[in-house]
Amino acid sequence: MVQIQSRTIRMEGGRKHDDVINQSKTLSVYKVKNKETGTGEKGFKKNIDYWMDTKNWWGPLVFILIISLAGVGMIGFQTYNDAPPMTGFQTQDGALLISKTDIEKGQIVFHKYALMEYGSFFGDGAQRGPDFTAEALHQISVHVNTYYQEQFKTQNGRTANDNEQKVIAEKVKEDLKNNGYDSAADIVVLNDAYVYALEKVRDYYQNVFLDTSSESSFPLKNYITDKEEILSLSNFFFWGAWVCVTERPGESFSYTHNWPYDAEAGNTPTSPVVLWSVLGLLAFVLVCGIVLYFIGQYNQLSNKFFKPSSKELLTARSVRDFVPTKTQRASYKFFFVAIILFFVQVSSGFVTINEFVDYLGFFGVEFSESFPITVSRSWHLMLSLYWISTCWIASSIFILPILAKREVEHQLPLINLLFVLLVVLVAGSLTGMVLGPMGVLGDWWHALGHQGWEFVDFGQAFQVLLILIFVLWGIVVFRGMRPAFVKGMPWNLPNWIMYSIIGIPLLFISGFVARPETNFVIADFWRWMVVHMWVEAFFEVFITVIVSYLMVLMGLVSRNAAIRVIYFATILFLGTGLLGISHNFYWNAKPVATMALGSIFSTLQFVPLILLTVEAWRFKNMPRIALEGVKPSELGDFGFPEVFSFLIAVNFWNFFGAGVLGIIINLPIMNYYEHGTYLTVNHAHAALMGVYGNISLAAMLFATKLLFKPKKWSKKLVKVSFWSINIGLMLMVLLDLLPAGTIQFKAVVENGLWFARSEAFIGGGVFQSLTWLRSIGACLFLFGGVIPLMLFIVSGAASLKRSHRSDKSLIQIARHDSV
Repeated sequence: MVQIQSRTIRMEGGRKHDDVINQSKTLSVYKVKNKETGTGEKGFKKNIDYWMDTKNWWGPLVFILIISLAGVGMIGFQTYNDAPPMTGFQTQDGALLISKTDIEKGQIVFHKYALMEYGSFFGDGAQRGPDFTAEALHQISVHVNTYYQEQFKTQNGRTANDNEQKVIAEKVKEDLKNNGYDSAADIVVLNDAYVYALEKVRDYYQNVFLDTSSESSFPLKNYITDKEEILSLSNFFFWGAWVCVTERPGESFSYTHNWPYDAEAGNTPTSPVVLWSVLGLLAFVLVCGIVLYFIGQYNQLSNKFFKPSSKELLTARSVRDFVPTKTQRASYKFFFVAIILFFVQVSSGFVTINEFVDYLGFFGVEFSESFPITVSRSWHLMLSLYWISTCWIASSIFILPILAKREVEHQLPLINLLFVLLVVLVAGSLTGMVLGPMGVLGDWWHALGHQGWEFVDFGQAFQVLLILIFVLWGIVVFRGMRPAFVKGMPWNLPNWIMYSIIGIPLLFISGFVARPETNFVIADFWRWMVVHMWVEAFFEVFITVIVSYLMVLMGLVSRNAAIRVIYFATILFLGTGLLGISHNFYWNAKPVATMALGSIFSTLQFVPLILLTVEAWRFKNMPRIALEGVKPSELGDFGFPEVFSFLIAVNFWNFFGAGVLGIIINLPIMNYYEHGTYLTVNHAHAALMGVYGNISLAAMLFATKLLFKPKKWSKKLVKVSFWSINIGLMLMVLLDLLPAGTIQFKAVVENGLWFARSEAFIGGGVFQSLTWLRSIGACLFLFGGVIPLMLFIVSGAASLKRSHRSDKSLIQIARHDSV
């Protein structure tokens, strides 16, 4: 998303640059010279002018949408058509061991108790507890081996020697890889060794959850106490392990492409994993070359083609004299709630970490039974979406009168209703996330409690409420922007805001498709449609529009440049982001074609970051560029230096967090070993907070600076908060998440994922020490950044400017915003 900021300086100009070129003697000579060679300005003009002319924009956008939606549709078809059967298991004698209903019951128990917020399934979920599929697979391979060892001992009266043990080990792999599924009877037939392993797996999880094992991988006491529920859960884990190891019909590898890595079970990387890693890297290098070629062309355009028409930035005097409208003043309560949610979200992260290092135990504080890790982590994830989304809703409400150049009548009651619904959503869903896993809601756990899906945790009733909130938000935005719509200008800024807001609820509908008993592979497809498509596609476009408009208002870039930035950003997001969803499906039982799409398009998601690297210095110096040579030291009258600092941070974290830390885990062969480790956690923290978090704080500070009385504003406090948040985030990455993920990656390669996610590895040694080190960055982040900023924003309630009906301030603020 952050391409916005760094590319805002190079996309205006339109037809205007032709006149400037014709007036330049130097460029005229250059043009004459190149007539002889057939290259130069003529080709340069042809390449750039096509993209600068908005009349040509429909074709590429429609083409990208058709290709992307066709690709996603293909993935959806393959998901349903090639999903592993959620079927029963029986002995060779025909005795039923597990029915399909038993597996469905186990999946429901898995969701009901929010176990995806402690461990993971097919690598999706939390990374601190075990991956239950990898753990169950390891248990199966160990006990199948034990069965054959005992059988050999009984038949031969002695234990097997080394060579004989190797033969047995190969026999184990052969048994596990053999697909005993009978499609006609819809049943899997297990041999005696497999049956023995199933009983041992059931015993293992009874010991784990009832805390009778000395090597328990589950730390919560009295969390699941019903033996029948644990039995159903064990059957579900057994099915997941079977999917991971048994060969897909017609292939020489499992449904999950032999993921997770476990050499003892015969799970090692397949040829498609290696092949598509090479082809994905090839595509990345090729497209990088094409992008650099166009960068060379764009760089021939002078900076003056991209600066705003006015030579004045939005000054401190303009900020001081600004008088908000009633609806703008009403947006403050959204920011008020958002900053409190930010504080609670970070605090719940502290509670989550405490489950593993117990630093609060020094103060006699105990959370585990009343506020278990499954709940604290759910809050940590969902609150991040809540506070960030609230900032975006608030920022859109704030800029509506500026876009329209006036206050629209009867908006205030709708905005107040929207706020009430948001409060009900947040308070109700957070309460449900506690009561559901604790068993208080009974059969209502799915509707009012915890759905059990990471990032889609809240009960489905609150999911319906969120859809209603989105619809009401769309109505508010449409009414507020209607005066700003210009006939014949479909690419105008108000139109872009409306397009993205319409897309958000449409994609969120995908979260209603799956039910608790739906085949996990199919249900997870729809979950990723919400997590990836909703957040990383349409919300990206929306925030691109908001940030671009903020830069227009601050006088850093022209409106025409911003519109072009939004268009190119949308092309990049939709062109790489929609099909980029497939990298989330490498290992959750999709065929090779899905991996092929993921290896290419998810790698290309980082191509735009090359643009950031090349032109980051321009963005840093944008105020000077906008004022034609004014030095940064002379910009003391600029009204929004704090906001600009957060935007620069977005630029950095999009390159480092989303780009560098993302691309190192994205190729299939790397992701094969990394999936389900702390390298994913590392990328997620740096990208989510670094990019989305900083953008949201920038929007909050832009609005509140215009809303607060001048004496209230504390530039020093905001600056300290800015550095504390970003340095704290970097320390968390460098002191824990990155090194912890690296040594965990090494553990996977050497011993398998089951070991790298085991209590023996995570609960001790270097990994545990690194968790302690994370508290250094976390404390700086919370106490130096979040808390001071929260107190500052909250205390501003008593220092809000009075609202006024005059449109003078709106016109003054919007003076750079001319069509």
